[in-house]
Formats: sequence, C-alpha cells, structure tokens
Amino acid sequence: MTNYKKPPLLLHITDLHLQALPEGRARGLVTQDTFKSVLNYARNDPRWPPDGILVTGDIVEDGSRAGYERFRNTLTASNLPILCIPGNHDNPTLMAKLLSKPPFQVGGSKNIENWRILLLNSCQENQHAGALGQDGLAAIEESLKKNTDQHVMICMHHQPLSMDSDWLDLIGLQDAKQFLATINKYKQVRAVVWGHVHQESDHKINGIRFLSTPSTCSQFLPKSVSFSLDNQPPGMRWLSLGNAGDIETEVVWAPQIQSQP
Repeated sequence: MTNYKKPPLLLHITDLHLQALPEGRARGLVTQDTFKSVLNYARNDPRWPPDGILVTGDIVEDGSRAGYERFRNTLTASNLPILCIPGNHDNPTLMAKLLSKPPFQVGGSKNIENWRILLLNSCQENQHAGALGQDGLAAIEESLKKNTDQHVMICMHHQPLSMDSDWLDLIGLQDAKQFLATINKYKQVRAVVWGHVHQESDHKINGIRFLSTPSTCSQFLPKSVSFSLDNQPPGMRWLSLGNAGDIETEVVWAPQIQSQP
C-alpha cells in the first residue's frame, strides 16, 4: 500500500496595513485588530497549522519600526516559516532588517517538498505602481532555467493581470507583458499569486493559475472605475500545493470587526 503524503499547505495573507500605533486605522478599521482576527480565525480552522505563512506586502502602512516589530512579535510564536515580500506602502530596507531572522524570510526563494516558492520584489521607490525591471526579469529567467525539476509558484505584490478596474490597473505591474512572456516559456511555473488589489480573483491561463487574495483589512470594489470600497470582511487564502503541480485553494472570510469611531 502506498503511503499518502499530505500536500504542502500555505496560508496567504496580504495588505495588513499595520501602523506605528496598535490602535492605528486604515479606512476606518483598526488594522491590528483585523490582522489578529484573521489569524485567530485561521488558527481555529481544521487545516491549521500550515507549512508556512505567505505575506505579500503592505505589511505596514506607514513604514514604521513599531509596525514591523508588532508584526514580528505577533507571528514569531507560531514557529512557522513566514515568507514576506514588500508592498508599495512598506519600507523595504527597514522591513528586511527587522525580519531578517528565522522564522522570517524576506525575498529570495523557499523550497517546500517538490515546490519552489519565488518571492519577488515588484516595488518601485515612491510609486504605487510596480515593476520588476530588467534585472528582476533576468533573475526570474535564470532561476527558472536552473530549476526545472520543481513546480514553481511566483509571489509578488503587484498584479500582473488586468483587474478590469480602471484605477487599479494604473498601479499594477508595469512590465507585466515582459513578465508573462518570460514565465510562459517554462512549464514548471504553476501559479502566480499577489496582493495589492484587496480582492480575490482566480484565472488559469496557459496552464498557470493566477490568484489574488483579499486584504486582512478592507476590500476594494471589483471592476470599479475609481477608488471604491467593498463591504466584504477581512480575508485570507489557503493554498494546497499538489505533488503533480495542481493547486487546491480557498478564500476564507473572517468575521467583520466593527471598529468604534
């Protein structure tokens, strides 16, 4: 009888927008409270614990040391790998410094079973839109050339696909065309996941799964012409990485927190 091995499981959270003060708010919500609400909801899920937690940027709204330290203190006790990348609101230098020790990792790659997780920095200084740049694109191609025997999931902050939302599409990945042309050459690329857009989406194109995950705080209204908030609660995504390169995934919404004015 063949022994069944459970596929690696990741919890994807994104766009926490923590601030220097624990009572700091973003769009009316105390973001430390919504972050903790999502974590507590995940911990009560029968799938807990995952094999790692993926955090795809905008961890701290104001780039403050106190915000990163509180993020670090909140997750250290989980004793799980915490895979992080910066978003356009983050302070990448300070973030890398404060999250430099295990269980935290900022950027680079992580091997989990027969999967390779690539953690890309798509941020541009003082801009909300993202780009990987020539060096970043070359590094992706080099990594994919060298590692052909593992399934690959690519993680970034900015969306490489149109969200059919005029204002959001202006601040997506500016070199998305070049990025997509690069990854389409490599059959081992199975998924691309991102944050930034504060909403869920799920597409499969040329055999690659493209997934965005809701924020742990407020959500943006899908297909909106200008900035608009949705009424969806804080969210997260579970990612089960199959041995054959398949992915089972579910977005889960945590109970809505009504912050007091």
